[in-house]
Amino acid sequence: MNAKEYISTNSERFLEELFSLIRIPSISAHSDKKDEMIRCAEQWKKLLLEAGVDKAEVMPTEGNPVVFAEKHVADGLPTILVYGHYDVMPVEPLELWESEPFEPEIRNGYIFARGADDDKGQSFIHAKAFEYLNRNEKLKCNVKFLIEGEEEVGSKNLEAFCVANKELLKSDTILVSDTSMLGMDTPSVTTGLRGLAYWQIEVTACNRDLHSGLYGGAVANPIMELSKILAQLIDEDGHITIPHFYDDVDEVSKEERELMAQTPFDLDAYKKSIGLKDIHGEKGYSTLKRTGIRPALDICGIWGGYTGEGSKTVLPAKAFAKLSSRLVPHQDYNKIKDLVINHIKSIAPAYIDVDVQWLHGAASYVCPIDLPAYRAAEKAYQKVFGKRPLPFRSGGSIGVIPVFEKVLGVKPILMGFGLETDAIHSPNENFNLELFYKGIETVIEFYNEFGK
Repeated sequence: MNAKEYISTNSERFLEELFSLIRIPSISAHSDKKDEMIRCAEQWKKLLLEAGVDKAEVMPTEGNPVVFAEKHVADGLPTILVYGHYDVMPVEPLELWESEPFEPEIRNGYIFARGADDDKGQSFIHAKAFEYLNRNEKLKCNVKFLIEGEEEVGSKNLEAFCVANKELLKSDTILVSDTSMLGMDTPSVTTGLRGLAYWQIEVTACNRDLHSGLYGGAVANPIMELSKILAQLIDEDGHITIPHFYDDVDEVSKEERELMAQTPFDLDAYKKSIGLKDIHGEKGYSTLKRTGIRPALDICGIWGGYTGEGSKTVLPAKAFAKLSSRLVPHQDYNKIKDLVINHIKSIAPAYIDVDVQWLHGAASYVCPIDLPAYRAAEKAYQKVFGKRPLPFRSGGSIGVIPVFEKVLGVKPILMGFGLETDAIHSPNENFNLELFYKGIETVIEFYNEFGK
C-alpha cells in the first residue's frame, strides 16, 4: 500500500488519535494543569507505542516530563531524532473562540482547536509518517522521538535534559515541525531563526513623586529622560546606533539570497492586514530582509507617572521601559547584552540614575542549505508539492533549536506545515487538513531520501 492509500484508509483514525491529544488542556503556563501535562505525556507514550516504537518512556525533568521513544531498525543506518512539544498556550480571551478550544471541530477543511497546529497537529504528522513506514516495512532509518512539555514557557529544563541524556539523544539529524510554510502552494523550509535579547530599564530622578508645579522645570523628568535615551538607540535611517552592534551579523550566501528573492510577498496585502499606513524600517532593505536577515531593536513597553482617569499634577520619581532585540545568526546575545547595557549607561546624563536589568536571551539559528538533511527535505517537498521549497528566514525565535545544535552537535531541519493564518497562540487556532495529510506524505519522502 502506498502512502496516499494508507493515509486515506486511516484518515479518520488519525484524526481521532490526534483529537485525543488536543482534548487534554496541557497549558504549561498554568501551574494548576500539572496533572493534565502528565496525562498528555502518557497519551503520547501510548500513541507512539501503538505506532510501533520499540520503547517509550515518560521521563522526569525539574518541570514537566519529557516523552522519549525509539525504534532501532539496524546498526549502520542513519538515525533521525524527531522533536515536538505537547504543551500549548493559554486560550484566553475565551469569548473570541467560535468553538470550544479543547473540543476539536472540523469546519471548511480546517481543524479548529488549541494545539491543532502548535504543536500537537504538526508533531503528530511525524508519528503517522513513522507508523506508515514501520508497518509497511519501508523504514530505512532508526528513529527517536523527543516530545517536551515546556516549549511555550521557554523550554527551561530541556537543555539540562539534553546534557544528561546526550548519548540517548544521539542522531544524524533532528526533524522539527513547529514552523510554517509561505503558503498553501508555496512550500518552504525555515533556514534561520532570529535570537532574542531582553532588558528592563529603570530611570530614577528623585526619591519620591513630586508636585509638578513646585518642582517642574527644576528637576529632571525621568519619563522624558528615558524617552530621550531610547530615541538615541535608532537613527533616522532605522539603523541601530549602538557601537559594534552589527559586527557579527551573518552574510547570506548568494544561492540562498537568490532563492529568498523568489518568496511571494504582497506588500499592499501586508500593510492592509495589520492596518499600516506605510512600512518603516532599516533603510536599504526590503520588508522580508528586515524581518529575516537583519537584527531589530524595539521598545516593548514604557511606563511611569500617573496614568489613571482624570489629571494628577505629578512629576514622577521613576520611569521604566522594556527593551528587546531580535538577533541574526552569529550575533551572541551575551555580547549584545553587555553592549546595550554599557551604551545606555554611557549616554545617560549624570543627573539621573539608570539601572539596566538583563531579563533573558535566546540564541539565533541558521541552517545551511547544502546539508544532506536539507537536501533530503528539499526533495521531499518537491515530490509532494510539485515544486522546490524556498528557504525562509523567520523573524521569530525558538530557543530550543540552537540548544540542540550546541548540546547535541546536530543542525535541526525545520519542516513546518502550518500557515500564517493558523492563528497559533490566538483564539480560533486552526490547521488545514490538506496540509496535515500532505505533511505526513512529505515526512515519509524525507525518510526515503535521507535513508539513501
